Amino acid sequence: MLNIHDNEIVSYEVDFQKSRIKLHTVGDTQVTIEFIDVLTHMFETQLQGSIILDISTFEVSRILLDNKELLEKQKNYGWPMYYETVEDLLEYLQNEKYNYYVILSSYGLNGWVISKEFKIYG
Repeated sequence: MLNIHDNEIVSYEVDFQKSRIKLHTVGDTQVTIEFIDVLTHMFETQLQGSIILDISTFEVSRILLDNKELLEKQKNYGWPMYYETVEDLLEYLQNEKYNYYVILSSYGLNGWVISKEFKIYG
């Protein structure tokens, strides 16, 4: 797998129709990080010169620990989808085999993506 540690994010694109997110980065080489079958994402502190520390993969149940208040607040607005309780959302995410990817940064953009997979290529 290509190294993404200390890569600078030069741009990213969110394709809602294809349910994909691509982070275009540069470090020793140009590297693209692509999230596939994306349900939703949350990015914060988007700054020019953002530097990736790592991307960690967690069981999707971890989203409840990290974001339960946000999920409860947004559920009446159909985000990230329509559901009655966060437990219903979790059951759907697990049944559909989604993962919880957390983007850690040394500087700038950080956040998370709920998708079925991601890949890194140059």
